[in-house]
Amino acid sequence: MGKRMGQLTFRRKKKPVSSPPPTIEVVNNSMVSASKAALGKKKAGGARLWMRLDRWGHSELIECDKSVILKRVSIPSRDLRILGPIFSHSSRILAREKAMVVNLEFIRAIVTAEEVLLLDPLRQEVLPFVDQLRQLLLHKSSSNHGSHQLIAQDHGMQSPTAGKWLPVPEAAEGLQAELPFEFQVLEIALEVVCTYLDSSVAELERVAYPVLDELARNVSTKNLERVRSLKSNLTRLLAQVQRVRDEIEHLLDDDEDMAQLYLTRKWIQNQQSEASMGAMASNGNVPTAPHLRRLNSARSGSLVSNYLNDNDVEDLEMLLEAYFMQLDGIRNKILSVREYIDDTEDYVNIQLDNQRNELIQLQLTLTIASFAIAVETMMAGWFGMNIPCSLYNINGIFELTVGIMTAACVSLFVLVLGYARWKKLLGS
Repeated sequence: MGKRMGQLTFRRKKKPVSSPPPTIEVVNNSMVSASKAALGKKKAGGARLWMRLDRWGHSELIECDKSVILKRVSIPSRDLRILGPIFSHSSRILAREKAMVVNLEFIRAIVTAEEVLLLDPLRQEVLPFVDQLRQLLLHKSSSNHGSHQLIAQDHGMQSPTAGKWLPVPEAAEGLQAELPFEFQVLEIALEVVCTYLDSSVAELERVAYPVLDELARNVSTKNLERVRSLKSNLTRLLAQVQRVRDEIEHLLDDDEDMAQLYLTRKWIQNQQSEASMGAMASNGNVPTAPHLRRLNSARSGSLVSNYLNDNDVEDLEMLLEAYFMQLDGIRNKILSVREYIDDTEDYVNIQLDNQRNELIQLQLTLTIASFAIAVETMMAGWFGMNIPCSLYNINGIFELTVGIMTAACVSLFVLVLGYARWKKLLGS
């Protein structure tokens, strides 16, 4: 006992190893295949895989935890929970001061005025979104580079400070596109989601009609099970389309929410206010607002002025209305398939009711026949009694009696059957 106590006194408890602070690990694009294998492992610190894409098309895979993302995009933690697995089957588009939280089915991203943070970018459904967004941004980056050179050459002949007239990237991009960066990302996300839903509905239609036609020809347990699986897939697709459609409809009904989604406009206004305060502090009378309008075309100037108008939501409204109509068309396709399913079920029920009615008519016919035979059996039972009767002594009376009894039973059967038809208890 003493040795044990001595051994216990010399044992030390190991200090728990403190977890390292959250870090960001940058993974090159060439290591995507290795990242797919690492994606399935459970991270001890809660780190998740994100992809960062900036407005120039540069992308990188980063692995970071929740605190790093919250600090980077300046959103509350409750908004980040929308992108978690609990709300994976919901569709939300939330506007914050410096970011837009997008959760459209399988596309979960945080969009700012300068970059996109995409969650789980290696999923099979998300890869088309990544490819389209990267191609668009790279194409716009190359075209905008050429437009910057043309603008600089044009204004370089007028003033040596012309290169400073376009401090805002979106102002120069107005020559090439009318949508700001965040709406380009939102448009591609909606396009990918609508394309996925449309292809799913087309596949459902391709499978549904042969299955329903087979059920109409042959009502069997196998065909009924196939239709049940078809209806469950249809319900799931309808719920997905309805979620995205309702979210877009919610945004279209509220102009204030749509105005809050203009992140580039708010970024320009912040830059203007900071520049104005700095200019007033240094010189006191240096205007900075005209810097955003000194472009070489009236169209470009109007585009920049639209960015500065807080009540102008026409671009976003037209964008959302286009995809709302597309989702409405997809929803109508699903509803048409469901109506076809309902019509087939009604037809099958009519067939079953008809067969049930035929069985009832057959049962009624057999019941009438049984009644007629029972009458003849009763008469045979009378003659089978051991009671003396003078008819037993007449030769040939047996055949005559049986014939009369049989004719009477047949007549009774025909009479009752005719009465049932007259009462329309039996079909013609």
